[in-house]
Amino acid sequence: MDRASEMLIFVHCVEDGSFSAAARALDMTPSAISKQIRRLEDRLGARLFNRTTRRISLTEVGRDYYDRCAHIMREIEEAEEAVSSLQDKVRGTLRVTGTAAFSRREVIPRLGRFLEGNPDLNMEFELTDRRVDLVDEGIDAAIMLQEQVEDPSLVARKIAVNRRIIVASPDYLRRHGEPRTPEELLQHNCLTLYNVARFNDWEFEHEDGSPRVIHVNGNFHSNTASALFEAAVAGLGLARLSTWLVAPYIRSGELVQILPEYTQESSAYYVLFPQGRHLSRKVRAFVDFLVEEFTPLPPWEREDEELVKGVRRSAS
Repeated sequence: MDRASEMLIFVHCVEDGSFSAAARALDMTPSAISKQIRRLEDRLGARLFNRTTRRISLTEVGRDYYDRCAHIMREIEEAEEAVSSLQDKVRGTLRVTGTAAFSRREVIPRLGRFLEGNPDLNMEFELTDRRVDLVDEGIDAAIMLQEQVEDPSLVARKIAVNRRIIVASPDYLRRHGEPRTPEELLQHNCLTLYNVARFNDWEFEHEDGSPRVIHVNGNFHSNTASALFEAAVAGLGLARLSTWLVAPYIRSGELVQILPEYTQESSAYYVLFPQGRHLSRKVRAFVDFLVEEFTPLPPWEREDEELVKGVRRSAS
């Protein structure tokens, strides 16, 4: 293997965080990566990594060698990107993960234009609400809620404010009455998530601007907002859900908006991708597409601006 290839493997190991992650990025096996690193260290006569059973870290010599290799690799990438930009094509496989309900309802139906505009691109799209490690799993981009963003090393680009409102079915309100203040929510069956604790802290702002957080509870808990939505439609209780999810059901009368003056606007959807000196053309194209589709006003708010402003839609 030539020196440039060895340097590329070494840089990937450093930036991807492990031999296994570098192997996925380079379409190699972890054993082949480990073998090449050992050969490189033997050729240089220096140990580049400190290795444990769970992670790798650079030695002092390795850090100096990485700085020099990274500069060389950056020059190579920029040269290739310059040639690629002249051809103006996005190629390869784009691996994306996204929150299940939002991606199914709002993202995937809009991907036709993106893929038609980039015919040389393949996309792998995983719908999941689990915690995802982009680097270790070789994922190019992830669409996540603000509450799910925990890794400060990732680049996060905001694509849409996720306004949430409180809803219930007409049947539930007939049986249990309607809360008129945030405090009265404590007397109602509120539907909650058990995997995102912050989701169950419902924030309110009083007329004087002072904050009020009510930790709601009830007898139905789930791991997805989709399940809470179905439970709310079925009359099981009150739920605070995204406007993109509930707006059609408020218009049809299957759900009623509760406390419309208290729309939560502190959440948002982000597209995240690993930080690096050079963003690949396929990731940049996808991020630009999402921003164009969902900002400054997302599609569901263009369709129902009155709901966003908090105008009550009651069931007849």
